[in-house]
Amino acid sequence: MKLPLIKHIHNFIGENDEDYIHETIEVLEHITEFEGLKDEEIDVIGECISNLYGAIEVQKTICEEGLNQKDALNGFMKRVQGAIDPV
Repeated sequence: MKLPLIKHIHNFIGENDEDYIHETIEVLEHITEFEGLKDEEIDVIGECISNLYGAIEVQKTICEEGLNQKDALNGFMKRVQGAIDPV
């Protein structure tokens, strides 16, 4: 996940609508079902999907907890890092 990309996508949500992101995720997930894709291509699409979901999570945090974008982004990345780091 790339925090600057998540921020960029979140800005898109603010200027447009979150529905665009949900629809984009659906299309990307559908593309991954195509048998002609290489593993590397599926990995790239998966990374894109992860960043899109990240932006949605940041948006939810801002709406539900009233945080500003910077704090919501930082909190999201801390949660992601906590989930990745071995215990």
